[in-house]
Amino acid sequence: MRPLWKGAISFGLVNVPVKLYPATESQDLKFNYLHSRCQTPIQYRKYCPHCRAEVPPEEIVRGYEYEKGRYVIIREEDLAGIPADTTHSINIMDFVDLPEIDPVYFARSYYLVPGEMGQKPYTLLRQAMAETGKVAIARVTLRTRESLAAVRVYGPALVINTMFYPAEVRAISALPELDFQVDLHANEVKMAVTLIKSLATSFQPEKYTDTYRQDLMKVIEAKIAGDEVAVPARPEAGKVVDLMEALKASIELAKKEKEGVTAGTAADKPRRRRKTS
Repeated sequence: MRPLWKGAISFGLVNVPVKLYPATESQDLKFNYLHSRCQTPIQYRKYCPHCRAEVPPEEIVRGYEYEKGRYVIIREEDLAGIPADTTHSINIMDFVDLPEIDPVYFARSYYLVPGEMGQKPYTLLRQAMAETGKVAIARVTLRTRESLAAVRVYGPALVINTMFYPAEVRAISALPELDFQVDLHANEVKMAVTLIKSLATSFQPEKYTDTYRQDLMKVIEAKIAGDEVAVPARPEAGKVVDLMEALKASIELAKKEKEGVTAGTAADKPRRRRKTS
């Protein structure tokens, strides 16, 4: 895997040479659109409806729509005049506590590994951040775009998360559906809390799988093999008549599931043989 970016983490007068790799990848299955008659892949053309002609790349420019149907043209020389940090540096501005950052601000995750001659300062920064429990807030320019970012400890490595600026996070006040008031009975809250506690566990990401992708792959593999695809009927969701009854039933179901897991774990353990005289 080739690094996407090479640069340095800069904090105070210390520079840490690093390389950046993508930390995640989408496993969505991609489909091509085909013409149903001949199964030929559909082509997408850049077409101008005014000139009624396909437009070559050299005739395409950037346009910003400042009013409906009215554009201002932005050329390369206009962008070149904007000062931007292209020094391949992750400039740390502050250190904060991770719980202070709401996850809504996080965008993409990347691994940071030490660059050439960077092992010692990299280890120093990682260990100091681990001992203080702090997360670094920084600025970084990736693919010509400056981003706010958070650098944090992740196992033996450092991870950088690009972040949205506050102006990019839409205000909750813009959602009219949240303008309501509801009176809750104390018993309802108590039952809901009990249900949450009965379902509470430690986060184990390996236990969660993309079941939709797995089922879709079965359909694809069956079609490749020429087999008929059997689609199981979906179970109908039960109608909730009373909130309290639904909470009680959910708690009982959670208890039974936990008891089943506990029993299964105990059954898996080998039994000790009794000593015979």
